[in-house]
Amino acid sequence: MVEGTAAEVAQVERRESDMGSLHRIVFTPSGLETAAPEGSTVLSVAQASQIDLDSVCGARGVCGRCQFRPSFGEFPKWALSSEAENLSEIGVTELEYQNRRAMIEGARLGCQATILGPLVIDVPPESQVHAPVIRKDIDLGGLSLDPVSVVRVIAANGSLSSMSGLKQAIGKALKDEWGLVADVYSSRATKHLQSLSGGALANEQTLTIQIRQSDSLNTISSVVSGTHVEQLGVAIDLGSTTVAAHLLDLRHGEVLATSGAMNPQIRLGEDLMSRVSYVMMNADGGDQLTRLARDCISKLVAELVGESGHTLEDVTEVVVVGNPVMHHSFLGFDVVPLGQMPFELATNSAILVDAEEVELPLPNASVYLPPCIAGHVGADTSAAILAQAPYEATAQQLLVDIGTNAEVVFGDNEQLYAASSPTGPAFEGAQITHGQRAVPGAIERVRIDRDSLEPEIKVIGCDYWSSHPAFEDAVSDIGVTGICGSGVIEAVAELFLSGLMTAEGVILDSRELTQRVVADGRTFSYVLYPGEADFDSTALPITVTQPDVRAIQLAKAALRAGIDLLVERADQGGPKEIRLAGAFGAQIDPKYAMVLGLIPDCDLGKVVAVGNAAGSGAVRLLLSKSERNVLEGVVPTVEKVETAIEARFQELFVDAMSFPHASARNPNLEKTLKLPSFPLASTTPRSRRRRRPARKES
Repeated sequence: MVEGTAAEVAQVERRESDMGSLHRIVFTPSGLETAAPEGSTVLSVAQASQIDLDSVCGARGVCGRCQFRPSFGEFPKWALSSEAENLSEIGVTELEYQNRRAMIEGARLGCQATILGPLVIDVPPESQVHAPVIRKDIDLGGLSLDPVSVVRVIAANGSLSSMSGLKQAIGKALKDEWGLVADVYSSRATKHLQSLSGGALANEQTLTIQIRQSDSLNTISSVVSGTHVEQLGVAIDLGSTTVAAHLLDLRHGEVLATSGAMNPQIRLGEDLMSRVSYVMMNADGGDQLTRLARDCISKLVAELVGESGHTLEDVTEVVVVGNPVMHHSFLGFDVVPLGQMPFELATNSAILVDAEEVELPLPNASVYLPPCIAGHVGADTSAAILAQAPYEATAQQLLVDIGTNAEVVFGDNEQLYAASSPTGPAFEGAQITHGQRAVPGAIERVRIDRDSLEPEIKVIGCDYWSSHPAFEDAVSDIGVTGICGSGVIEAVAELFLSGLMTAEGVILDSRELTQRVVADGRTFSYVLYPGEADFDSTALPITVTQPDVRAIQLAKAALRAGIDLLVERADQGGPKEIRLAGAFGAQIDPKYAMVLGLIPDCDLGKVVAVGNAAGSGAVRLLLSKSERNVLEGVVPTVEKVETAIEARFQELFVDAMSFPHASARNPNLEKTLKLPSFPLASTTPRSRRRRRPARKES
């Protein structure tokens, strides 16, 4: 029986009677309350109510991020009785997960547990979605300001009591004051004229006209009463994991504000194919993808505009770039064809729409999306090509944007080739035992001393390496909570370089050499950070396991096979320079990327991180119509290589599984360091040999 006053009990009974098959759910620690349909999963209810419950696998029960603790008993505070029978019993999927991974004590998987009655549900800190560290800078070097549209303030003299009178007055003023001809009016401008006509204006009225000029015609895209001279633009990089937005003054090219957010579509699937699968399995899945993308962008734009002290009416141009699934979901196109052969795009042309057509709260803005290249190579790759200009390169350039789906462009001013490789989310911490996104507390740098085999780590949010006396105090607030993508890359590379792991990716039984290597079932793991646990304990907090190594092998082999496929297609030998794009690419040490074989051998001095190339390209497209013309001319000339249907891809994938590679030579890398030499399929520990401790590298 629910405790509380008689009035409270009666109120609850009436409320539950009205609900019918709905049940009251209270989430803690937030205290947020919602009504859940019987049989719905805890995760789906949390997502629908915007509760901070993480999930990255598309509700398949494999990531374990959505763990929650049910709280049973009487809760007078909410006049609610939360009983064990109000939650479904543990099913096969949950049991299988518990056998593979450690669970939080007393926890269940939110994507599997279903609601059968009123419940109090606690979301532990480990399952809460934390704000990521968004690292998406832009580079505008060499850009000449060439506005896509301009704003003209005119004095429209004449009869303004009708649509025809307004158009005549505007046309005359444009010609007299600016020497321009108004060829056509957009649908938005026509609506503006309708609201301004009908005698509401005086015979002499100042109007602000936005004109989109091209070689063929001038389009009036906005008509606003009064003097309205602000002209702002927003460049959006709609990534599958993070979304970056930049607000600019279009008249001067000045960046006014920058912000970023996690892409909320992650709730429906960590990688692109998971999201496409979600759409296939859920009737409203496509609408959910579209709504999440548009809502995220709308919030970012409102945040940027408010931060800069302007209004939404001041925004006149928006550019959005993203991979094909992001591009299509934002526009409301069906993404299902992108998940099955022959991976057809809804369109490969540039798109220009009014902001209100895609539900952005910008009454005076147009939205431009550059052309996609192929079914898995999108508008973000087009924008990156514009930013890095490999079509002007005289030496073979490799451009790699590493993410859940890696895009690769290879070539020069003679010919460009492009492909996408299905790397999956391992590089961003998913599928890794203690993996997490790049948040404070995540290990991002790793070094293993060649003599002692002891590790040093560096975490996001702390300036010290773990060997520094001040490290433990410095991380006392944020903790050492897991390992992000760049940390995983360095950890695996260091295991190989220190002789603790073979070229085939087998962690060796080196327990007689170091207590950091521990038995883990039939394989071995390496302890990066034991925390408070003793080395003999079974609860070592942060380790690199054999399955972690295999996840990195699979991801890097997919990326490298895609690169090698393009190099073979070009028949020009290896790249002479390599550019690593994207937030993740900016954090990778080129040496470690080459040690793992993520990228082919190259002069390390010619391997550079170029930051958010897609975002930089988006800003260029925002500020310059000539840049749009250049890109729309280049994209159709790019030769598309579809890795999913190339038989050679599988052969290259197998060779790329080894570290650094089964057959490729690495003369440039070996000028910097000596690679270990192992016999094939080696499973014996290396011989003990004294070496000087390796110098720590920053």
